[in-house]
Amino acid sequence: MEKAVMPHGSWFVGCGNMGGAMVRGWQKAGIDLVGLTAISPSGRDIPGLKVVTGLPEGPPSWCFLGFKPQMLDRIAPDLAPAIGKDSVVLSLLAGVEAATLRARFPHARAIVRLMPNLPVSEGEGVTALYSPDADEQLRTQIEALHSALGFAPWCKSDDELVITSTVAGSGPAYVARFIDAFAKAGCAAGLDAELSARLALETVAGTGLMARRTGESMDALARRVASPGGTTEAGLAVLDEEKGVDALVRRVVEAARRRSDELAAAARG
Repeated sequence: MEKAVMPHGSWFVGCGNMGGAMVRGWQKAGIDLVGLTAISPSGRDIPGLKVVTGLPEGPPSWCFLGFKPQMLDRIAPDLAPAIGKDSVVLSLLAGVEAATLRARFPHARAIVRLMPNLPVSEGEGVTALYSPDADEQLRTQIEALHSALGFAPWCKSDDELVITSTVAGSGPAYVARFIDAFAKAGCAAGLDAELSARLALETVAGTGLMARRTGESMDALARRVASPGGTTEAGLAVLDEEKGVDALVRRVVEAARRRSDELAAAARG
């Protein structure tokens, strides 16, 4: 794997919640960010980064787009003239397709879409990558930088990236809800609230770590925990009902996908 490097003269336009998580992850991984400038109209402090309120001089090497997707047509007219033929545009904008970005930034060397999730702040995240026009050398550089944040798979299309994002990008929110529900169930059964919350969190964290290290499938792991006719098997029977956890999660992912499609249509104009 090529060494992870942040190119000098890079910009992060609108380095908000997700952008800040990426910055923290790079810092923890020891990536030198001296060449990265955050552009924030409010001028709010971002530890470890130079922050400016307006566009710096000259074209950026890499330009990360980290603002809300609904703001694209407000920001692009001022930003586009600064994007030169050697500039790479890397977009975190949910639902904004590569062709839409190319139309807004026609002179860019390449358009790249990134869909990270919040655990990138701990180097344990997922960052889905897609580009219709990045060459192999650039793809290698991008993958190296984002692999420092966790798992960074390349997708074959906008559509595949959207599906990846509805699972991995949104996934931490859904997992958090499950952990909370698990904790509430413990409380309802009579456990202290603080203890129940810790039990739920550590159980999910430990299960994920064990599965990652062993490579065991989730079905095999569940069957290993559940003794025939035992208490775990009784609980799994509820989760495995026709309208149980599989059907619920499908509805969740489908809802996120529909919203992504709506954002894409709005960005196309």
